Amino acid sequence: MRIVGVDLPNNKGIGYALTSIFGIGINTARDILLSLNIQPNIKTQDLSEEYVSKIRSEVEKYKVEGDLRRETALNKKRLMEIGCYRGLRHRKGLPVRGQRTKTNARTRKGSKKIIANNKKAN
Repeated sequence: MRIVGVDLPNNKGIGYALTSIFGIGINTARDILLSLNIQPNIKTQDLSEEYVSKIRSEVEKYKVEGDLRRETALNKKRLMEIGCYRGLRHRKGLPVRGQRTKTNARTRKGSKKIIANNKKAN
């Protein structure tokens, strides 16, 4: 099943399969299925075309995939252009939300190889 340009996994329940769409988490997926009276544990491959079209129309009400990615990228770009603190952290590739950087910032900073006993020759 394909919704908003994303192939949903066939062997998972539709409640979890919808979370593979960027911008839809477990709570949003649950809300969508509750509004359509669909059981969340039904496998994706077992859904009829009628339910698939209802899910598609319901998902289109949310900002997902390309539009959401574009909006977040523009928000980061705006922060960098105005030169605020968060924008500077984005530009430098450091943690933005106040985390410590002396240790435990490897995801944002990237891993650097440490060479032990690297002394200058006299």
